[in-house]
Amino acid sequence: MKEFIAACVQIAIAPNDIKANIEKSVVWLEKAVKENDAELIVFPETVTTGFVTNLEVNELWDLLDDAPGRITADIQKAAKAHGVHVVWPTYRRGPERGIIYNSSILIGPDGEIIGIYDKTHPFPLERAMCGGWVTVGNRAEVYETALGSIGMIICYDGDFPELSRILAVKGAEVITRPSALLRSFDIWHLTNSARAYDNHVYMVATNSVGPDAGGGYYFGHSMIVNPIAWRLAQARGSEEIIAAKLDPDPLRYVTTGSKSLQMFDHLEDRNLELYRESLVEARSRFEIGKRLPRLETEERKP
Repeated sequence: MKEFIAACVQIAIAPNDIKANIEKSVVWLEKAVKENDAELIVFPETVTTGFVTNLEVNELWDLLDDAPGRITADIQKAAKAHGVHVVWPTYRRGPERGIIYNSSILIGPDGEIIGIYDKTHPFPLERAMCGGWVTVGNRAEVYETALGSIGMIICYDGDFPELSRILAVKGAEVITRPSALLRSFDIWHLTNSARAYDNHVYMVATNSVGPDAGGGYYFGHSMIVNPIAWRLAQARGSEEIIAAKLDPDPLRYVTTGSKSLQMFDHLEDRNLELYRESLVEARSRFEIGKRLPRLETEERKP
């Protein structure tokens, strides 16, 4: 990977107003480039509509488009005009009416789509099988770019160490995590830092800020975390851009300011034989408030 500047664009989203949200995002993209020299720009989860839309599934499907399409066209043009990489999170249409994916779209500096990730761990109430609206994704890929190797996850995905580990094993140097996280700052900070430190990757995590159509209010506090769990930048609870320079040699020393050489590698040092036992169905020994149907294989995207 090369040295480059990553930016989180933390903006309030107008509920279900795709045109307004795209226009606003283009303005903030330009701001991230001009004010921060950003080369990788990450927007919040479902930036075109907001996370909770309060629309019926078919209504939402009709409002959307596939990618590439009108939900990506202006951002693709802006990425090309400024020569930057953009992670553009949006709901998008599936192959049939009523099938909707919660997606993160990686756009290159030529304006072309490099790859699309569909959320593999939708929050339970978000999942179609639980009365929600999202069809589950089934792939997690790493994309080689001029900046480095980039993997993508979305919000609740970050609660699952296995997913980020898969991306790290596939060679990710940077993992982006657009989110609409409501729970707590402690959970947000912990999961971003742990995923970065566990896997020796940079986490570029952009959270939503402000209300959505469902009445939720997102607390922001986007952050960029380095592979030794050091927060390089953190936002507050308002609209803003944070940016940080990502060093291509971040594991030389055990921590920032130390002269002690790091002599461990969390990927190389794994006890693989032991881990095979964990690849079985399980549930917490502590009872949760309400159990919804678990994630079934047949629930995943076609």
